Amino acid sequence: MLPGWTIYESPIGPLTLVAGPKGIANIYFPRRSPRLSEAAKQPMPEATGQLDAYFAGERRVFELDFDLRGAPFQLEVWRQLLEIPYGKTTTYGEVAGRIPEPLYPPGLEPYKRAQVVGAAIGRNPVPIVVACHRVIGADGSLTGYYGGLRRKQALLDLESGGAAGHPPPEPGQSSPQLALL
Repeated sequence: MLPGWTIYESPIGPLTLVAGPKGIANIYFPRRSPRLSEAAKQPMPEATGQLDAYFAGERRVFELDFDLRGAPFQLEVWRQLLEIPYGKTTTYGEVAGRIPEPLYPPGLEPYKRAQVVGAAIGRNPVPIVVACHRVIGADGSLTGYYGGLRRKQALLDLESGGAAGHPPPEPGQSSPQLALL
């Protein structure tokens, strides 16, 4: 994949996809993208095609190369997000329990691990494809999401087969509640 960027018109708003030399490096929600050179704008059919299939309810796992940059702890947290199955949720504490002990900052009290995991999740540069929206509070509540809680809920609804009273999308169509965002 060549470095560059494109705009993907998703049902939850336009997403700016940025590629580095190794793969997708960033996905920005509307009004969050940095200034990018028009000269670097290019189609990214592999990524946009997989996003089309995801929003149509036809894809549950992304098969994209990533160009993620972060501290070893962050990279491990983001790797753990890839392990959360489509349509399922987990908590910050559960993710924290899967992180190897040596990756935590020295002297960090165990009860604070979920907080540092939450901070790493909040810095996930490729939301949706590295499914940080699948992580919720210990009490089942939705908590912070870079794209906003409405988008987080819409993504969870899509993956769970739709919000109450809404059937899952037919193959090839996006979820009706997603189009409202």
